Formats: sequence, structure tokens, C-alpha cells
Amino acid sequence: MRVEETSIPGTFLIEPDHLVDSRGVFYESLRTDELERTAGIVFRPRQINYSVSRRDTLRGIHSVRIPPGQAKFITCVRGVLRDVVVDLRVGSPTFGRHQFNELDAASGRSVYVPEGVGHGFLALTDDACICYVVSTTYVPGTQIDINPLDPDLDLPWECAGTPLISDKDAKAPTLAEALAAGVLSDFAHT
Repeated sequence: MRVEETSIPGTFLIEPDHLVDSRGVFYESLRTDELERTAGIVFRPRQINYSVSRRDTLRGIHSVRIPPGQAKFITCVRGVLRDVVVDLRVGSPTFGRHQFNELDAASGRSVYVPEGVGHGFLALTDDACICYVVSTTYVPGTQIDINPLDPDLDLPWECAGTPLISDKDAKAPTLAEALAAGVLSDFAHT
């Protein structure tokens, strides 16, 4: 397993080692002991969520207020996704910046998203399924939503047509509006 920090501090791309034989492939998707050993991340899963989307579905940008906060270990288990993390931590040296990664079921590649960092994705295939292993259970009223089409973020989704987006995400505030509302986490407290 290779664990590499991305351009967003505390966010890691995880590449599993594949064991291939005549029957197929085996790999370890999540090893919390390896995350701790290689990256210093103490990750204790509390809930597992799945989201299934048709091609050109755009979801996000989502995070959770601190407290309770929520770290995420994200894997595409079917299809292909254009995955993005956006640094929403006020005072971070990369505040407002993003990192895209392609996640696909064949590679088993995963992304670790720390508390305070937003996440979203675009489904590049029909029936794409993403798995979120998260550090806290769902707490109503703590969700932070940022409009994934915020012109100031100018995220290069590279969607072939008009993306399918929920009303909640389409009406979500911009990063500037969320910052002005005081709902974002402070980098020093993450």
C-alpha cells in the first residue's frame, strides 16, 4: 500500500498493492494501522455510506462542522469517478484550493479526506458507486455544503454535458458566502 499526501495538507491518496493470479485480484483497501504508521493518521471508522450515481451526476462539495467533524476514506467500488477535495479550513495555506483524483473500481485507489476539507465527485460512468468510510456518525444540522459550480472556485469538472445536480447542491452557498456566515472550520482546530 502506498500512501502519498496530495497538494491539500492532510489529504492522502492511497494506492493498494494488487495480488493477481488466475482467479482474479485481491487487495487491502483500508489498513488503519498503515495510515497511522505512514501518515500519522489515527482513523477510527464509525459509519459506512454508499452513493450510486448515473453518468454526469455531480455531488458535493460537502463537509461537516467541527464539532463533530468527519474524516472520510473514499473509494469507488463500481465504475469511475472524478473526485475532488477542496480545502475549506480557514487559515490553511491552501484554503480554497482543490485537488482532483480519478477513482475507479479496478485500481482500488482511495482518498483520505481530513476534517474540515470538502469533498465532491462527478460520476464518469453509469451506475458508479462510491463508498465513504467515515469517522463520525451522521449528526443532523452539521453538514456544510458549498456549491460545486461556485464560479470563484472554478472547479474544472470537465463534464461532457450539463451535470445532474441536486437542488440542495445547486442552491448551496459559495465558498465566500460560507466564509462570511462563519460556518467553516479553523485550520488550527483541525
